[in-house]
Amino acid sequence: MTESRSDLYPGVEVVCIDDQVPLADGTSVKDANITEGQTYRLRWVGQATHYVFGGYLGVKLEGVDSKFGEAWGVPDAPYNAKRFRPLVKDPIALFRSIAADPTRTIDGEEGPRRNKKLPVREKTKEEVE
Repeated sequence: MTESRSDLYPGVEVVCIDDQVPLADGTSVKDANITEGQTYRLRWVGQATHYVFGGYLGVKLEGVDSKFGEAWGVPDAPYNAKRFRPLVKDPIALFRSIAADPTRTIDGEEGPRRNKKLPVREKTKEEVE
């Protein structure tokens, strides 16, 4: 299974939303290396494969060695990306700033985008007269 999320890439801050590790008997325990609600920065994002879980979108966190997979010869195996969401510090800040100044410049990853006026069509000779 190939999965992709354009909101996850190395360097982005994420929040852990699931720190539970499922066990074979159907129960789960808290992952010792991550904590739900804690903020982390991604250092790697890519497709991962596990012999039990199959293919999944995986993430590795800065400063965290998952220890997951060492028993199977995969040191620092990626966490499933579904266990994290991008950090949104103030989800409506952009809309407040647009309401305050509709002509403001919006700086994004691809560079600044400015509110551009549509090109003005020149009047023909007949329209001028």
